[in-house]
Amino acid sequence: MAHRGPHPEDAEAFAEKHIESLQSAVSDYGWLLGRGYARNAALELVGNHRQLTARQRVAVARCACSEEAARRRRFCLADWDRVESVDIDGLNMLTTVEAALAGGVVLAAHDGCFRDLASFHGNYRIVEEARPAALLVGEVLRGRPARWYLDRPVSNTGRLATLLREIAEERSWPWSVELVPDPDRVLRVSQEVVATSDSGILDHGIAWTDLARRVVTQCVPEAWVLPLG
Repeated sequence: MAHRGPHPEDAEAFAEKHIESLQSAVSDYGWLLGRGYARNAALELVGNHRQLTARQRVAVARCACSEEAARRRRFCLADWDRVESVDIDGLNMLTTVEAALAGGVVLAAHDGCFRDLASFHGNYRIVEEARPAALLVGEVLRGRPARWYLDRPVSNTGRLATLLREIAEERSWPWSVELVPDPDRVLRVSQEVVATSDSGILDHGIAWTDLARRVVTQCVPEAWVLPLG
């Protein structure tokens, strides 16, 4: 079975000698976004100036946001001790925990979120870390009800839904799993606390929690976390 481990280029791309430059790139990119620059144009400007590789540019894009956006997101961050139930952005959250377990890069972004470098393009692979990651999520939820939302158009999410339901039944966890055409659309209007690091959801002002960060911090202390924010 496949792993959610590091890309062959990551050891060099995210070596210690590059961290300061990447942090500066995140700061520069966020500054440009805050002044109305288009995302692609701003990333190209910063990436060319810093001579970043394609992989490094993805990391910068996932870590940066304007100061205004960061403030808004932090303002809506829920107090975990008061969270009674969560709606989970399934692939968004689970792949970050999977990456942490497999020794892949986990990005600590400017808004405080943990993010990974995975991209699906219509295809999600069930990896060896999927079940351990889901079990860790359950341990951190500590019996809180959770509704998982998965992308129906993405391949293999049906198998993932089956796995999550099986785990919930084994552990008697109050989980439900829904396959929907567009989880983002559902979660942007959720009345529950949403577990996600997706900026497209966070910027709609919903109450949210970075469950992936909580799981990685508490349960995977050896994770390769890059503090780029």
